[in-house]
Amino acid sequence: MTLTRPGYRPRLIDVSIARTLRTTGAVCIEGPKWCGKTWSALNQANSAVDLSDARGDFQNRSLAETDPNLVLEGDAPHLVDEWQEVPKLWDAVRTAVDSGQKKGMFILTGSSTPVRKGILHSGTGRMATLRMHTMSLYESGDSIGTASISDMFGNRFRSSRTGDVNLRDLVYLTVRGGWPASIGVAREDASIIGRQYLASMRDEDFEKIDGVKRDADKVRMLIRSLARNESTLASKSKLASDIREEDDWEPAENTVNDYLGILNRMFLIEDQPAFNPGLRSSYRVGKTAKRHLADPSLAAAAMGADIESLFRDLNTFGLLFEALCERDLRVYTQSLDGVMGHYRDGRGNEIDTAIQLPDGRWGAFEIKLGMNQVDEAAEKLIAFTEKIRSDGGRVPEFLCVIVGLSSYAYRREDGVYVVPITALRDRRAS
Repeated sequence: MTLTRPGYRPRLIDVSIARTLRTTGAVCIEGPKWCGKTWSALNQANSAVDLSDARGDFQNRSLAETDPNLVLEGDAPHLVDEWQEVPKLWDAVRTAVDSGQKKGMFILTGSSTPVRKGILHSGTGRMATLRMHTMSLYESGDSIGTASISDMFGNRFRSSRTGDVNLRDLVYLTVRGGWPASIGVAREDASIIGRQYLASMRDEDFEKIDGVKRDADKVRMLIRSLARNESTLASKSKLASDIREEDDWEPAENTVNDYLGILNRMFLIEDQPAFNPGLRSSYRVGKTAKRHLADPSLAAAAMGADIESLFRDLNTFGLLFEALCERDLRVYTQSLDGVMGHYRDGRGNEIDTAIQLPDGRWGAFEIKLGMNQVDEAAEKLIAFTEKIRSDGGRVPEFLCVIVGLSSYAYRREDGVYVVPITALRDRRAS
């Protein structure tokens, strides 16, 4: 009998966790704090220990530091929550898996990547790692889920009426974010979790990540710059220039690299890598990642934006809406065991998102807020596909425009799907 908490909302990653436990000795679930890792782990665990528990002067952590095996006792799957507090637990779990020769022995969760000092083995073949994200709109109950990416790949898509959506609703969902604790909060409280998340970083001991002292205020300056450049291809030099103009600090490039590394290790960055469809032409395919924070609510909070300010600034909201859609696409892609990227080449051709399955099939997406932009987006996707075909590359299995303000999910006469983000999902049988 598992330790599932009352009120637990099923997550798409649940299937991946269960499957991984059936095939490996241990699974480590990583992701930003507050994204729901512990509850998803408890949903599959039969015993648990929390190393961040302050009771008894952090007794569990002390026990783990004294002898890691003391906190590994319990019915399998046994959860070790916030394992990175005692990094040597990694090797202890690996050794226990080797000794037990059983599947599904342990679940580890972590909100940051610890220093590798003291960790002797990678765990490859014995321990698998899964990245968890904040909740998609389907998981939070804000997408009706009638339009499935799997159905687009399988040519099973069916048109449907999806219900009315207004702009203020979309702004609310973006500012609220996908944090489990924020689901159902009133509109006037929508931005609280995002602000609290960033405020909690004032108490975050950056030094414990790798033993190096850093200026927390300057880290937050970088987060604000990332927020202002959300959903763009901003280079590190562009981030530094933006910080200099907006925050009156001119960081060296190695400082930007260092601070980006820290944010990555805290899972606060979800950069979207470049995608190469295998074109044979000689012109350059871009390799720059698209900038994303872990949740669009963090970008809104870092800029001091709320529902009303974004409602009046659609240029800024357009970038955050793109981030909202790509957060959801990231969750759905993971459920398909796929990879997600974006495309841009030296001739200015680009698409917002590409999702590729393990068998090489892929789909191309453009993201638009309003229906008045759909025709242009569809024409762009079709022209892009023809370019790939003429160049000898593998063409996408389908083309899709994700929109905000639409009441229908349907397939156009030219074959391009049009899907509201509030109707999108993916599903996969366990």
